[in-house]
Order: sequence, then C-alpha cells, then structure tokens
Amino acid sequence: LNVLMQFNLLNEQDGIKVHHEAPKETIAAAKRLFSKGLITQDDGGYLTDLGRKAAEHTQDLKTILK
Repeated sequence: LNVLMQFNLLNEQDGIKVHHEAPKETIAAAKRLFSKGLITQDDGGYLTDLGRKAAEHTQDLKTILK
C-alpha cells in the first residue's frame, strides 16, 4: 500500500523508481506489485490500468481514515 501511495494520480507520466538502497520491504513490495500486474517494472515504473484502480482505492482509503 505504501508503494501505491507514492504514485501521483494527477499525472500518468509520473512514475516511481525504487532504488536498490531502499528498504528490503519496499523492494519486495514493488516486486509483488509488478508480479500482480499493477506496475510496469519490478523496481517501479508506471501504474498499469489495474494498478491505477488499486492506487485510487488506496489513496481514497487513506483520505477516509484520516
């Protein structure tokens, strides 16, 4: 969820990069999102259509829980 929160939903051209120095948990999370088809690269990239929907729901949930 934290990785999905990093994406800017207002601009589809904004991707993310998970650097090799990132915490192991973040690297593993990005790999899982990639394997599930939510992002285009195993180290970030861009949201897929499915990933965008997931990120929208994640960010909406954060707003609701504030």
